[in-house]
Amino acid sequence: MSSPGDLTFDGEIIYWRGPAPHLFVRLPEAESAEIQDISGEVSYGWGCIAVRAAIGGTEFTTALMPKDGRYLLPVKVAVRRAEGIDEGDVVTVRMSIQAS
Repeated sequence: MSSPGDLTFDGEIIYWRGPAPHLFVRLPEAESAEIQDISGEVSYGWGCIAVRAAIGGTEFTTALMPKDGRYLLPVKVAVRRAEGIDEGDVVTVRMSIQAS
């Protein structure tokens, strides 16, 4: 991360059924480990971490969710439509953690 809580990474849009079907980008292992190191300071509960993210020219707020030792970034329908992306696409994500 360039500074605590700021990062850019590439990831594939994946489907996870979970409690409600959604599309996500799984954070890479290294970035997930860095976030895990500061999670006690930035999590607002259940391990969720508020972030501001951008894919292409679309910015949005959401919360990272821990899953299997890594974090998932939910990709909102409005973002997917605006950027023309769907499951299986690889996207570049710019993201910053928001103080809780």
